[in-house]
Amino acid sequence: MKSTSVRRMTLSAAVATALAAVAACGSPGPSGDGLAGGNTAEEQTTRVSPVAALRSAEKSTAGAESAKVRSTTTVGSVMSMTAEGSLGWGDGITGTLTLTYTGGTAADAMRRLGSTSMQARYLSDAYYARMGDIFAEQAGGKHWIKYAYDDLAGLGGSSGVYIKDQMRNSTPEQSVKLLLASGDVRKVGEERVSGKNTTHYTGTVEVADLVTRSSHLDASRLADLKKQLDQAGITTETVDIWVNDQDLLVKKVEKGDTANGTMTSTAYYSDYGVWVSVQEPPAADTEDFKALIAKQGGSGPTS
Repeated sequence: MKSTSVRRMTLSAAVATALAAVAACGSPGPSGDGLAGGNTAEEQTTRVSPVAALRSAEKSTAGAESAKVRSTTTVGSVMSMTAEGSLGWGDGITGTLTLTYTGGTAADAMRRLGSTSMQARYLSDAYYARMGDIFAEQAGGKHWIKYAYDDLAGLGGSSGVYIKDQMRNSTPEQSVKLLLASGDVRKVGEERVSGKNTTHYTGTVEVADLVTRSSHLDASRLADLKKQLDQAGITTETVDIWVNDQDLLVKKVEKGDTANGTMTSTAYYSDYGVWVSVQEPPAADTEDFKALIAKQGGSGPTS
């Protein structure tokens, strides 16, 4: 029989790993309404700058409200993982992703829990992570952890607020906003992505200069963006995006240094407008995050 200390370590690993997955699935991005823009035929023929093109891409991508997603993310020695599924963002983030940990301390933690893959369900008010059987043995037979977004904000340090913001704002067009915020938008050229014609844009965000350099976001959204990047420990980030002829984001690559090591995130988006349906896991098979932490006698991860 495992000791109480080992049991707590196992549960702590589960909490930390699942929370790391939340933060890694999206990119830091400001909240708020989309930028002004459009994609009418007249605007397409008169567009003369990368900024105008990206404004239109931001609006079109936000307006599509759902897509299939597949991505890879690495964060230093902490984690490498893949994600695949469908997400909607018409009224908050909803959808289902299958997350597979392929390396780092997060993968080690998941192996100790019996599986390196887990399902993540995103609902309007909470995120659910399905853990392995070993976790369930330590959690009264329950496989799912529920993280109410408001509860996440109560975590110690800046991590809780950052994770909550990620869940509220991690939609595809956030990468477009991040590129607009750089003040360094450049068109690279025409390229093929997943067999489709796209236009490639790039830029670099210097976080220390974000609120003072010339950019294409208003002061309020710049301040929000800088706060989220600071919380993630990011000082410089390069952003590359590929936009198709419907002004929809089809690929993004973000690279930057964080408090936990170098972060690289690559995502592909397809089937915009796909139907997204997600159900809350059975209550009898779900452990609330706050209750789980209380049983351990702690306050949760703080980094």
